[in-house]
Amino acid sequence: MAAQAHQQTALDQDRDSVRDRETGIEQEHLDQVYRRLEEKIHEAEFLMNDAAKRGQVGTPGALAERDAQVFRAGIHLNRLNNEFEDFLFGRIDLLPGKDGKKGPDGAYTAVEPAEGAVREDADGKRTADIAETLHIGRIGVLDADYSPLVIDWRAPAAAPFYRSTPVDPGRVVRRRVIRSKGRKVLGVEDDLMRPELTAYLDGERLPVIGDGALMAALGQARSHTMRDIVASIQAEQDLVIRAPAASVTYVEGGPGTGKTAVALHRAAYLLYQDRRRYAGGILIVSPTPLLVAYTEGVLPSLGEEGQVAIRAVGSLVDGAEATVYDSPAVARVKGSSRMLKVLRKAARGALELGTPAKEANKEAKTGQLAFGEEPEDDKQAPAEQPTRLRVVAFGRRLELEAADLNRIRQNALSGTAPVNLLRPRARKLLLDALWSQSGAGTRHSDPELAAELRSSFDDDITSEDDFIRFLDAWWPELTPRGVLSAMGDERRLGRWARRILNPGEVRKVARSLRRDALSVHDVALLDELNAVLGTPVRPRRKREYDPLDQLTGLDELMPTREETQFERAERLAQERTEYAHVIVDEAQDLTPMQWRMVGRRGRHATWTVVGDPAQSSWSDPDEAAEARDEALGSRPRRRFTLTVNYRNPAEIAELAAKVLALAMPGSESPSAVRSTGVRPRFEVVRDGLGPSVREAAEHLLAQVDGTVGVVVAMNRRDEAARWLAGLGDRVVALGSLEAKGLEYDATVVVSPAEIADESPAGLRVLYVALTRATQQLTVVSGARDEPDADGVPDLLRD
Repeated sequence: MAAQAHQQTALDQDRDSVRDRETGIEQEHLDQVYRRLEEKIHEAEFLMNDAAKRGQVGTPGALAERDAQVFRAGIHLNRLNNEFEDFLFGRIDLLPGKDGKKGPDGAYTAVEPAEGAVREDADGKRTADIAETLHIGRIGVLDADYSPLVIDWRAPAAAPFYRSTPVDPGRVVRRRVIRSKGRKVLGVEDDLMRPELTAYLDGERLPVIGDGALMAALGQARSHTMRDIVASIQAEQDLVIRAPAASVTYVEGGPGTGKTAVALHRAAYLLYQDRRRYAGGILIVSPTPLLVAYTEGVLPSLGEEGQVAIRAVGSLVDGAEATVYDSPAVARVKGSSRMLKVLRKAARGALELGTPAKEANKEAKTGQLAFGEEPEDDKQAPAEQPTRLRVVAFGRRLELEAADLNRIRQNALSGTAPVNLLRPRARKLLLDALWSQSGAGTRHSDPELAAELRSSFDDDITSEDDFIRFLDAWWPELTPRGVLSAMGDERRLGRWARRILNPGEVRKVARSLRRDALSVHDVALLDELNAVLGTPVRPRRKREYDPLDQLTGLDELMPTREETQFERAERLAQERTEYAHVIVDEAQDLTPMQWRMVGRRGRHATWTVVGDPAQSSWSDPDEAAEARDEALGSRPRRRFTLTVNYRNPAEIAELAAKVLALAMPGSESPSAVRSTGVRPRFEVVRDGLGPSVREAAEHLLAQVDGTVGVVVAMNRRDEAARWLAGLGDRVVALGSLEAKGLEYDATVVVSPAEIADESPAGLRVLYVALTRATQQLTVVSGARDEPDADGVPDLLRD
């Protein structure tokens, strides 16, 4: 036993050293690239200074040459400076090509490997030498000898980074994603395009980091059966990646089948395959911020124009960020399509609440603050709705009483436009009523004179301060945040939700809306309210003054400074509300209201929808499916199913299958491709839950070289973090709903019964928790789990 432990420790240390060594190699290359970039920046600055001196000659020809050179140098300098951060993200290692032709970027243009590039020995073992290594980034960088240090991601030589797959690898042996921040390489992850091949780089065997290492081990196994399984993994994933995009592509598969990775590679492939079509951007929607962080590490930025946006469901609305969780009961109400009727009634009912006086004054100054948003320095209760409008026109006092105003409001609200966009209609109806009361319409039989008199009447009324103040209070400009805040009043919400929600649901929802923080379900409600209310047209902001505009001669050629790529990307991201392609990861978790939110961003898009019904945490999948179909519209559907689990060892997959049989009888688990011989461990709480969980985590930290995830019921998240304090960055405490899509080297699942009892979908959530580990799993049982003599909880027994 001691010998085995020593052998495992040595193996872990070796893995760490390989990862550190490969990260260091990429860091050295990045340092070299930055040195070369600094040289290029100095060159561009020299050209600008030299061009400025040319203006001293004074001849028209010299001035024109100066202006042109300053313009070109300025554009080049801006580009270098703006691409200076976080721009290196990929690498490919290539076999020798069929021809030796080099492209303008210094890279060889051959697509297919040369004959004899792969050797086969008498034992059938296949070997090859790496002939060329290319690094991929935002812009191309050549060294002083014009050899490529970085290949521009748009260049033909970079195409294999996006197009290569294990079924059609071309010359690519290894594809590496490089995660960096500024000048520091944070880590690397490899994909093997030829896992059956033993490749050598500079005389040493090509190292592989991450999931690629697992595929290499599987692909080089002596068993032909294992090689056949690896081939099936590659083939079924390749079909999804390359599927035509002119419709909706459904991708289903159980835990560990690579759904997320396939979806990300598909995003890169589609964008590179048809860049013009997808210049409108690709949106990737993930269920949790944790999965977004993982996704950003797997799929690097593709350069200009912000073409790939990765968002958590709770971050899809600008200016809103989900930071808290609703209880399962509240989540079921907020996520239900019933809320659509409640929100529509709330949007109209909020008009009756008026605008606080101090807010009205501040709104007049800023043009931004509206009903429901509280000034930072004071909080005002809503003023009473004005019940009478009095104005003076043509020497007469005109009055509209409460009954008149109510009739006008109901008439205005009969329109189909969003509430805020109905304000001009309401304003016109008020003027019509006042005009009718004035009797001025009967003074002239000439239509032109009558129209002129009416125009003068409208101008006089609408310029009066009393009318402006009345309109602001009687029909305030509503904001989604304001209406959501108003729904926090239980009596008010009860009135708006009558015959839609029961009293208990009203009470729970109203209580949750009185807090300052937002949940992921609140964000979907805000987006729906934004559609119901509408956003009044705002004047476009003028470009801020920039001293660079005054560079000598540059303003003579350009009326305004050219927008940089980063500025354009930021502007497009702010203005963009729809995308050309939408990828929804873990789609089975989206609620009906969330499907409506995502659907608005892909009205004219093609879609890739990735999920697994057996992992759904939403309690009413049929209701969600109806909302999903509405969001996707009438587009044709294409379905794929991934069947091979290469994340979990067979021992863990077998245990999880017992829960799947309870959660969704008749469902089939994906086939696990490997067995480690290490069965899940079962521990029973003895000296308290906290110490037992900490002890289990410490045991696994000593067994694996990577991360340990501790999964608890959602209400124990903060408590679990305290249990694990001081154990280091390799251990992570997370709630059951946060584990979706993530994986760890080892996992501790705490009290399966607590997780299963959290919600009607609790068994499916438990199934997710049990399938996060790539190596080892420990289950800690409390009294509610009813463990047997071996510590196995009731839910996991045969």
